[in-house]
Amino acid sequence: MSITERLRNARKSKKITLREMSEKLGIAKSTYAAYESGFRTPSLDTLISISKILGVTSDYLLGLTESADYDASNAKQYLQNAKFHWDGVPLTDEDLELINLLLERIIRDRKKPLE
Repeated sequence: MSITERLRNARKSKKITLREMSEKLGIAKSTYAAYESGFRTPSLDTLISISKILGVTSDYLLGLTESADYDASNAKQYLQNAKFHWDGVPLTDEDLELINLLLERIIRDRKKPLE
């Protein structure tokens, strides 16, 4: 299945119209329609935004995996694609970036050989 088919199928499965999708992305309806028809290719940033809106992985949209679902056990992937809050207070992208950096540091330190 091509990226155009995956975009269209994922959007339709979420019952999102072309207009709604373009509004969520902040682009013209014709631009998004061109992604689904194959006349244009979304940028990496746009592809990531699309995957978040549709609730699928960018790997799925690119055809790198057949599974559209996120691996909830993969913290890195989960943090990139979920909306979080702490006791009702939304966490910003900057908050999530700090969490990512902390987790990367923890893993990097674990991989260091003992001196």
